[in-house]
Amino acid sequence: MNMRRPIVRLAGSSSGASVATRLRHLSWALLLMLGFIGQALAEPLEKTEIRYQGWAGQVTFPELAEDLGYLAPLKLKWVGNTISGPQDIQTVVTGDIDVGGAFYGAIIKLIAAKAPIKAVVGYYGSDADTYYGYYVKEDSPIRSARDLIGKKVAVNTLGAHLEFVLREYLARNGLSASEAKQVTLVAVPPVTGEQALRQGQVEVTALNGVLRDKALERGGLRKLFADTDLFGNFTGGAYVLRDKFIRENPNTARKLIEGISRAIEWVRETPPEEVRARFDKIVAERKRNEDASSIKYWKSTGVASKGGLIADQQLQVWIDWLVKDGLLKPDQIKASDIYTNDFNYYRPGKTAEAK
Repeated sequence: MNMRRPIVRLAGSSSGASVATRLRHLSWALLLMLGFIGQALAEPLEKTEIRYQGWAGQVTFPELAEDLGYLAPLKLKWVGNTISGPQDIQTVVTGDIDVGGAFYGAIIKLIAAKAPIKAVVGYYGSDADTYYGYYVKEDSPIRSARDLIGKKVAVNTLGAHLEFVLREYLARNGLSASEAKQVTLVAVPPVTGEQALRQGQVEVTALNGVLRDKALERGGLRKLFADTDLFGNFTGGAYVLRDKFIRENPNTARKLIEGISRAIEWVRETPPEEVRARFDKIVAERKRNEDASSIKYWKSTGVASKGGLIADQQLQVWIDWLVKDGLLKPDQIKASDIYTNDFNYYRPGKTAEAK
C-alpha cells in the first residue's frame, strides 16, 4: 500500500496557521478525551456518603476538603457535634460514624484494647502559633511542677492530649508516680476553663486558640508551661477509620483520605487570612445556628508533616509514656501497627512532591 505523507506548511502561509490552530484544538480534545477515559477506567467508589461529627463554630478537614472539591463524588453526612476526640473515635469504633479524630494516646489505648481501627492521617498539632498552654493566676505561688502536688488542673477531657502532656511535664520534672497521682485533673468544658481558674475552682487551666488569646487579653494570668515546651512542633492526633470500612471500601477510603490530606496541605500552604475567610464561608453556608467568632483567631493547623503524613516517631513517644505509666506492657504494640499512610495523597511514590 502506498501512503503519502501529508505536507504541512507551518510558516509564511495562512494555511500553515490554520493547520497549527487545528493541531492545538486536536491536542486539547485529546487531553479531554484521555481525562474522560481515565475517569471511566477508575475503580468505582463502594459508597459515596461519609458520616462524621463536627465541632460547633469550627471547620473540620473533611468539611474543608468537600468545600475545596477534593472529595467529589463523595458527600459528607453530618450527624451532630462532638466536644472530645476520645468520644469521636469511640463513635467510629461503634460504627455510628465513618471517620473521626483524636489524640494519638487515645488512639493507641483503643487499638491496644483490640479496637479495630487504623490511624490514617494526622490532623492537628502544636507549633509557635497553635499550642496548649497551662495557666495559673498571676499571683499564684505555683512556679514549678512540684508546686502542683495537691492542686487541681482543668482539662477538656480525661485520657486525652491535655492529660498526657501534664503527666509528661510532671515526670520530666522529677515527680514520682505516687506524687503525680496527687495532682487532680478536673474535666471542664473548654469555654469555662478560664472562669474555673479565676473563681478558684482549680489552680491551673489548659487553654489554647481563641480561649487562650481572649484570656490573656483580659490579663491576670501567667503561663506555667506549654506542650511545645516539652515536644517542640509536633502532630498530636489523627483521623481514624475502622478496619472493616477500609476492607470493604478501599476506593472510598482512598478518596476520602486523599481529599483530607490535600485539604490539610492547602491550609498549611495558604495565607491564614484566606483560610479564615474560607472557614467563615463554610460555617455561614451550613446554617447550623452556631457562633463562629473564634475563627478570626485561627492561626495554623499545628500539623508538622506534609499532608498529615504519619511517622513512627509521632506515636512512639506516647507508646513509651503508656508503658512507663503501666497502661501498656513493653512490646505490646508497635507504632507501625497503629497507622497507615497508604491513602494519603502525599504518600511516598504517590506524587513527586511527597516527602
